[in-house]
This record gives sequence, C-alpha cells and structure tokens, in this order.
Amino acid sequence: MPLFEIETSAHIIISWATDEQAAQAVVHEAYPGEEIKRLTRRPRDTWVISKSALGLTDSRVDPCSTARECLARASGDKVHAIRLYMHETGDDLDRARKVIESNMVMGW
Repeated sequence: MPLFEIETSAHIIISWATDEQAAQAVVHEAYPGEEIKRLTRRPRDTWVISKSALGLTDSRVDPCSTARECLARASGDKVHAIRLYMHETGDDLDRARKVIESNMVMGW
C-alpha cells in the first residue's frame, strides 16, 4: 500500500492508503473542517524526519532521550514536560516545545 503525505491548513499527515481518494478520505474523517493543500504519493514506503531540520541536533545532550524522560516524569502532560525539559536543559520555550512535541508524535 502506498504512503501518502497530505498537507492541510494546519497539519501534515503521513498515511498509507490504497489511492489518492482513500488518502483524502483519511483526512476528511480525521479533520473534516480542513482543506487539503497538497497530497503527494511518497516514492518509497518509509518516512524520515530530519532532526536538524527541526532544530533538534545538539552535541551537549541527546534531546530525544531527555524529552522522553521528561514526558515519562510528567505522565504525558505536554506543558509539564516542556517545563521539565527547559529546567533540565536550559533551553528556551520554543526549542523545548519543538523537542517535546516531536517526541510525543514519535510515541515516546
């Protein structure tokens, strides 16, 4: 089954679907009020997100393991995990939010 990248006004969704209509149906079911801006069939069956593109590379500390630890200590509470991450790393709010949200998406 092909992998599709679907961009809406507020989300980028990665989903397997049998064809473009099925991919559109996934979006309309999950986010009925959002307009599809772009729908692309990925050339391969994997999806890679560059940590450097998200600004998550840092030689001082592994942001993913620190973020997962903070999420676990916060019992999945995003706001609390962000505060813990900021306290642990000294990073600013924007960077802490990016790291925590990225790890929430990855299923910490």
